[in-house]
Amino acid sequence: MLTARHPAIALGRPALPSAAALTIKALGTFCSLLVTEPALLVPAKQILSGELATIDLACSRFRADSELSALNRSSGHLVAVSETLARAVQVALWAAEATGGDVDPTCGRSLITLGYDKDFSELASDTSALAEPPVPAAGWRCVDFDQVNRTVRVPPGVLLDLGATAKALAADRAASAIWAQLGTGVLVNLGGDIAIAGPAHEGGWRIGVDDGVTSAEHPHCVAASAGGLATSCPSVRSWRRGDRHLHHILVPSTGQPAESHWAAVSVAAATCVDANAASTAAIVRGRAAEQWLNDLRVPARLVTPGGRVVTTAGWPR
Repeated sequence: MLTARHPAIALGRPALPSAAALTIKALGTFCSLLVTEPALLVPAKQILSGELATIDLACSRFRADSELSALNRSSGHLVAVSETLARAVQVALWAAEATGGDVDPTCGRSLITLGYDKDFSELASDTSALAEPPVPAAGWRCVDFDQVNRTVRVPPGVLLDLGATAKALAADRAASAIWAQLGTGVLVNLGGDIAIAGPAHEGGWRIGVDDGVTSAEHPHCVAASAGGLATSCPSVRSWRRGDRHLHHILVPSTGQPAESHWAAVSVAAATCVDANAASTAAIVRGRAAEQWLNDLRVPARLVTPGGRVVTTAGWPR
């Protein structure tokens, strides 16, 4: 069994008897790779590593040499971007539109104002009080994106953060590339963003959904054979500045962390990007998320901090 927030081999064995698995560090989190053909694990890892490196160089907010950093420094000029960054921007803007602006890529300055100005692993070293009040996101509609010509214009002072959508895109891309090039069934778990491609074992991949409430030894389990699954959990990326406990899922209109109505939201969808956008938006929407997900017929599992579980649209028991 593997968990949605922890390495697939945390229990010391692959998820299924005939599968092969490994876990590496990538994009500031862990990445677990499982394949149905053990002999193809090494070449699958090479493909995975290449995809992750490409996404990191294009989309990292914490690398001075990334394309995204250059775009954020462009002072409102039109910038020609690579196919990878263009796809990542397209996905981020789609997520913003699909969620009514709840998942907004223009929240970069909001995150920096809250102290998320460096790689997450380094945040604990600074617990000083915040120097500035929260800054609302500029709003995704201010981004001028030409998909055909692969150009992007970001207004002066606006900083893009592709964050979660780029991570989910990396999982989708890696799983698809491994299946296309090697012909093995594959599951990629990138920090809780899971993408599946190719044939799974009979009964599907067994996934333990670690929601921070149920026991880590006895997590809620589901089986998945295709598509994507994502869990959004405010406590996974949280930090303290002064007397404030902060987390990374923001309400764009205020620039403040979303209230913790849900301890975790897990969503199953056709792709990891779809699942990630819905689970993140559900945290932002709070109490209204249950009805929103039901209206969209999106299978989800929502857990309150007290451990009450709500499911939508046929999430399996």
